[in-house]
Amino acid sequence: GCSSKRVRSPHPLATTPCPLPTTWKWQQRVLFHGEVSFPGSQSRSCLCRSADRMLYHRRCRRDSDAYRFEERSPSFGEDYYSSRARNWRRSRGREQHRARKYQHYCRKRRTRSCSSASSRSQQSSKRSRSVEDDKEGHLVCRIGDWLHERYEIVGSLGEGTFGKVVECVDHARGKSQVALKIIKNVGKYREAARLEINVLKKIKEKDKENKFLCVLMSDWFNFHGHMCIAFELLGKNTFEFLKENNFQPYPLPQIRHMAYQLCHALRFLHENQLTHTDLKPENILFVNSDFDTLYNEKKSCEEKSIRNTSIRVADFGSATFDHEHHTTIVATRHYRPPEVILELGWAQPCDVWSTGCILFEYYRGFTLFQTHENREHLVMMEKILGPIPSHMIHKTRKQKYFHNGNLVWDENTSDGRYVQENCKPLRTYMLHDSLEHAQLFDLMRRMLEFEPSQRITFSEALLHPFFTGLSAEERMLCGRGTSRDLSR
Repeated sequence: GCSSKRVRSPHPLATTPCPLPTTWKWQQRVLFHGEVSFPGSQSRSCLCRSADRMLYHRRCRRDSDAYRFEERSPSFGEDYYSSRARNWRRSRGREQHRARKYQHYCRKRRTRSCSSASSRSQQSSKRSRSVEDDKEGHLVCRIGDWLHERYEIVGSLGEGTFGKVVECVDHARGKSQVALKIIKNVGKYREAARLEINVLKKIKEKDKENKFLCVLMSDWFNFHGHMCIAFELLGKNTFEFLKENNFQPYPLPQIRHMAYQLCHALRFLHENQLTHTDLKPENILFVNSDFDTLYNEKKSCEEKSIRNTSIRVADFGSATFDHEHHTTIVATRHYRPPEVILELGWAQPCDVWSTGCILFEYYRGFTLFQTHENREHLVMMEKILGPIPSHMIHKTRKQKYFHNGNLVWDENTSDGRYVQENCKPLRTYMLHDSLEHAQLFDLMRRMLEFEPSQRITFSEALLHPFFTGLSAEERMLCGRGTSRDLSR
């Protein structure tokens, strides 16, 4: 339904057949003179989601992170962190004391047997290397470095605006593998990390057995001004897998299973008065992203097929409790609901809208609303879903977008012609005229209601006919051998 210049692809030849790797994990670990080379290190802008949209939108802006660290309730986490604030003010002296103490420990180790002195000396130097930040506030770390006298870095998993994620061996827990999120040494990111930690702690309190498919935090600590959060090591996120598969859509049975798990996890959050606010394919991770390579005769190219569609919901840095202050703008642009654009206030239904957009992206391989501008976004919504309800137009303060109850939009401009030619009613995007495809589009349409109060809830979504096609095995959540009756 959309022209090729607007379809999100990493390069113009993305749709041509190309050799596919048999493994993925070690491709993420690149050694360069003993340092971790993170994906996109030659051009950090490549890591921004909008960079993948450059080819289909010439006015691409990096506004997707603008909402992420806005003001929160002053009392949020106050009780939890107030007792630690005094300790943090003295942390520099304590760290210096630890460093001196540990250097003495390292010197004692060097006096041991000559046969192992060399290797132990190398390990000591890695552990006691001085802490260094780059100009952007990222912690400079290398393969073999130790953090918190516990976590040994063994690979890179990515880097972004907030900081970086590295793969570590946790020597305090039987050398288990973890993903360690290292936040920049910047005040606003450090504070946001503390808020995320508070949310993750509350989720863990409510879900001690980790049955509700939210990413599990195992530990957190402050390392020389860098907030660090340790998570269970998972696979690729669902957008990354889609991108590496040349944006070939997920098969419908896989979409059904992922949607079921997503609704299950988000129902749990909403029942505990928590709204995620930043749902997108990047924040949904596969537990294991191993895949098979298949040849598609119809398209004359190879495709990846994920073996296990078990997922986890991640990134609670913007999650907001019902009783907290709600910032005006939430959600990444392409998954942002109309009530947020019109500044009418938002609540839990904003997660439902984002989920509808995610399911469409899984189904077609591109976003439903491929735009970076409010007015165009609203016009696309009307072209695809029908007119915006009049009561929402009358209530909004954004009257500059309307005249006499109608959107002000010139269809004779290049943007106007693009929207006219490429944005069609939702059902025209169906790939097959079959019952299960129609059921998926009915579920998406109920999630994409303009009026938030009219949107389907996640409890209702779990009872939708689209999920009757799930097998008993697919209903076994978390791989824990327990089947849950989600109708109660």
